[in-house]
Amino acid sequence: MKRYACNACDYIYDPTVGDPDSGVAPGTPFEALPEDWYCPLCGVTKADFTPID
Repeated sequence: MKRYACNACDYIYDPTVGDPDSGVAPGTPFEALPEDWYCPLCGVTKADFTPID
């Protein structure tokens, strides 16, 4: 599974970790995140992320 970087703040979404604070379980691929998911650090949308792996 690919990791994704936020273009605004460089937060890395790692699917092996997920985003527990937002209710996203470990093992959740970026593509499976809800459309209303946002960067937990700066608040931008999924459209503002770029794959890095």
